[in-house]
Amino acid sequence: MAATSMAAALAASLPAPQAAPTPSAPTYEAIPASMAKVIDIEGEISITSVQLDAMVVSKIIKHAKEAPGSSAHGLLLGLDLDGTLEVSNSFPLPHHSNDEDDKSIKSVARYQGAMLRSLKEVQADDSVIGFYQGMTLGSFFNQTLVDTQAIHQEKLRHGGIVIVHDISQTARGNASFRAFRLTRAFLDAYKKSNFSTTSLIDHRLTFSTILEEVPLKIRTNALVSSFLGTLSEATVPPAAATNPALATSSAAIPPSYSTLNLGLANTSRNLELIVEALDNYKTEEGNLAYLQRQIAREKAKADAYVAKRKEENASRVAAGLAPLPEEDVSRLFKIPPEPSRLDSLLLLGRIDAYGKSLEETASTGLVKMYAAKGNTGN
Repeated sequence: MAATSMAAALAASLPAPQAAPTPSAPTYEAIPASMAKVIDIEGEISITSVQLDAMVVSKIIKHAKEAPGSSAHGLLLGLDLDGTLEVSNSFPLPHHSNDEDDKSIKSVARYQGAMLRSLKEVQADDSVIGFYQGMTLGSFFNQTLVDTQAIHQEKLRHGGIVIVHDISQTARGNASFRAFRLTRAFLDAYKKSNFSTTSLIDHRLTFSTILEEVPLKIRTNALVSSFLGTLSEATVPPAAATNPALATSSAAIPPSYSTLNLGLANTSRNLELIVEALDNYKTEEGNLAYLQRQIAREKAKADAYVAKRKEENASRVAAGLAPLPEEDVSRLFKIPPEPSRLDSLLLLGRIDAYGKSLEETASTGLVKMYAAKGNTGN
């Protein structure tokens, strides 16, 4: 009993155990706008390459095959890491016959917002890093692409990129993907909306300096490689084990004989597009020449008026009279501004792309024709 009473006395003399404090919920403070650029280290690293996921490649090819003509376009999603823009996902945007319609633009914006919200809910990449565009015979120079890419390079952190996919190359068995972005010189002229002759000379702009190409590589994974392997691997039906006569192999992807094609199917269409682009360029140059003559006539009238007023003032001063007040010539003569040469640059870029596509197709077809002729002789 003495030991028990002593233990009870010692226990009573000790301080009462305190309950463990409940940890408070962590609080997060928003990063001030002034510190965002300092904390964002990746934002200071310029983009030097683009990495395209194999799943995105299959999505773009599928969309371009199903879309009418070369109207396939959509958004690219991903992130940037150590100077590499990694494209991990994409989704197509709806195509409308009249893209300038306000209802069409609003419906596309609503669809885009709904898709991004849905991707965010399932914890998928929802950061827009650019867009993709389908093209035919290597031509992708148009006003819509330039306007869209200019908006992306102004809004997105790294400016974003545009990936162009050549549908005609894919039809011949060569999947063609190229990444581009607008040059700084072109963006400077675009922001000022000044594509006059003087501005083109100052910025050293030609059709070949509108866009700069970014190196692109395709990254595949084990699942995609296995899937493609099963598609291309021939399978033997089970009945062939008992009856060898039924041993016919089949594959999900049939063998391609595109290498035996002489490649002359698109030559006539390519020539037609070149002639059409040349006609459009000639028409545009004619319009520019007409506007230049109109500007020259108005300037000549203004200069003649100023010279006549100077002569009148000189004669009045000689006669001892007060000179007439000077008037604003721009209010008397409406001299139109110098026309923009952006359309001419885009047409020249289109002609150059068609020419390079024709050169590649014709050279390959010519070699195949000589090879076929040689085999026929033997």
